[in-house]
Amino acid sequence: MKRTLITPDIAAFPEELRPVFSGAAVYDSSSSPQARVYFIDKDGGYYLKTAEKGELAREAELTRYFHGKGLSANVLAYVSAERDFMLTERVRGEDLTFAKYLAEPKKLCDISAALLRELHETEFSTCPVQNHTARYLATVERNYRAGLCDLSYAPEFATAEEAYSLVRENAHLLKNEVLLHGDYCLPNVMLDDWRFTGFIDIGNGGVGDRHVDLFWGAWTLGFNLKTDEYRARFFDAYGRDKISEDMLRVIAAAEVFG
Repeated sequence: MKRTLITPDIAAFPEELRPVFSGAAVYDSSSSPQARVYFIDKDGGYYLKTAEKGELAREAELTRYFHGKGLSANVLAYVSAERDFMLTERVRGEDLTFAKYLAEPKKLCDISAALLRELHETEFSTCPVQNHTARYLATVERNYRAGLCDLSYAPEFATAEEAYSLVRENAHLLKNEVLLHGDYCLPNVMLDDWRFTGFIDIGNGGVGDRHVDLFWGAWTLGFNLKTDEYRARFFDAYGRDKISEDMLRVIAAAEVFG
């Protein structure tokens, strides 16, 4: 997780959030152009995320829910002004792209799969997002109509039309069956010396189809380990009894429009 020391303009933040900067070193820890993330090195650490107005409401709500399950950070404040701001406590440890973890890929793969299976077996009756699938499919439709497509996420499809047709034909098979992370990639899973401490970046979560997380869990191993060698091992460790290769292909088709 990269951190660049900066000197922020404190006046640019809502007044109620400014005290957290007092006496602290501040780092830019952003990893996406859609949001800016600051690490505030004080009292064990805080993260302050800012994005366009309304963009963090869902993430704040889901992070609070996950925290209540012992699965994520504590949300200390959510402020929606000209922009959105979400302040959380730091989750202890390092994410799964930490060199120590990447150096043991088999162990990394097995832990990633086990944690995902545990998440998917979590009771979710009070989750604030009970129909992730509707939003997921709406995104596919919107981005297809807008011509937004990245076939690199599913190179088995030659064209956007081919991928879209598969999603349309099989959309009715997607279930709202488990509690999803929604972006189950190695940088979003935190361990402290191999002990799980929490998930981060949960804004795409909710109750949905397990194959969304399974797709990303396999994809991130290939991307970060530079090999597809661990794909089968990941699915074996998760449990083949719950996995449909056909549904993984449908999700791959959907994700090119994500």
